[in-house]
Order: sequence, then C-alpha cells, then structure tokens
Amino acid sequence: QVQLVESGGGLVQAGGSLRLSCAASGSTFSSAAFAWYRQAPGKQRELVADINSAGGTNYADSVKGRFTISRDKPKNMVYLQMNVLKREDTAVYYCKAVLPRYVYWGQGTQVTVSS
Repeated sequence: QVQLVESGGGLVQAGGSLRLSCAASGSTFSSAAFAWYRQAPGKQRELVADINSAGGTNYADSVKGRFTISRDKPKNMVYLQMNVLKREDTAVYYCKAVLPRYVYWGQGTQVTVSS
C-alpha cells in the first residue's frame, strides 16, 4: 500500500532553517504530483507548496522566497527546505501525493518556531 512518511520537523528559533523530507513507497510516483500542506492549531489545513511531475512548482504567498520544494524521483523523496522561519510557520506539516486514482497523505511532522 502507498505510504508517505514525513520527517525533519522539530523546534527551531525564528530566523532558522529546517528541511522536511517525505519518503513515498508502495507505488510508482514518477508521474505523481506532490505537495506540502500545513495546519496550525485552530486553523484550516493550507497549501504550502506543490511540485508536479515535470518539476514545476507553486508556492503560497506567505512562504515565497523562503521555502523551496524539490523532489528526487529515483529515490521517491520530496523535500521542503524552509529558511528564515517565522513563528507563524508553526504547524503540523503534511506531505500529499496525487496519483491518477487517489490522493494520499502522510501522518504529519510538527514544526515549532520559537521567538
């Protein structure tokens, strides 16, 4: 079965950096699109960034210029490099894979940014 496993979250000071990883398994992902979402306490889940099979990317305005999404197709890995982190980036970050017939989500990884 398809599994998405996020890692790399943690506690970081404002202005710092973190790199999230999403390991995908259980299917062929070369044509899949991936995305990172986040959900802060009391808020709706929101799109952070996505990347299609051709490598095209899209970012939320709030993270443009600070976050970079990338993928390693041979390794079935997707990354989110987060720089200049702000307190408002604190959230659970989820990896999402869009395959032809279904959408899959990971379990999430907590990112906490302290001032």
